[in-house]
Amino acid sequence: MEQTLELLSLSPPGWGANLLRGLAASIQIALGAFGFGLIIGFFGAMGKLYGSPWVRDLLEVYTTVVRAVPELVLILILYFVGTDIINQIAAAMGRGPVEISGIAAGIWVLGVVQGAYATEILRGAIKAVPPGQIEAARAFGMPRGLLARRVTIPAMTAFAIPGLANLWLIATKDTALLAVVGFSELTLETRQAAQSTRAYFTFFLAAGFLYLMVTLLSGVLFGRIEKWARRGQPSHRGTS
Repeated sequence: MEQTLELLSLSPPGWGANLLRGLAASIQIALGAFGFGLIIGFFGAMGKLYGSPWVRDLLEVYTTVVRAVPELVLILILYFVGTDIINQIAAAMGRGPVEISGIAAGIWVLGVVQGAYATEILRGAIKAVPPGQIEAARAFGMPRGLLARRVTIPAMTAFAIPGLANLWLIATKDTALLAVVGFSELTLETRQAAQSTRAYFTFFLAAGFLYLMVTLLSGVLFGRIEKWARRGQPSHRGTS
């Protein structure tokens, strides 16, 4: 026990500070990717529901491909191909190689993946809004933008929260896949600590505990958000 506490201590020779630094990087990437994915998902859902035929077809290809291809393969493709395209553009403009921030690249890569799933979650949530609410707003002459802000988005939020909560948890765990391209997130920091000390069980158990804490705290937070989103709505619990 004493040796385990020494390995996990925040000061050298302990690796606790490294694990917390990796956790912070994982959460930062997950937050950025989740937010970026929500933006893509919102416009993707609107495009699928109300866009022109070619927009709907393009979005259908995007969501189908992203959901069909394993996420690790997508990460490798988006990271290396995206980096190559940026450097080619920079070379065409007469500039040298571009150094891409690991955090920014991670957010971009995971955000594109998250966006495909968010598109379908939000599309389903929008379709779940009772048509009568939208028809009533239109009957009063409410413009499309105001209708979306005052009726559609507030009404769809309660339907979208459970799916988005799962999507957030997927984002926190998908950051571990970024270790294959050298991002110093929690999994990579854990692996380096375990390889240096040969205490594999100790460090991977500690990493699992940290991921579990993130999951539990996220569950509490999204539970409160869902409760807030459903305020004023009838309870779905049956009466005995």
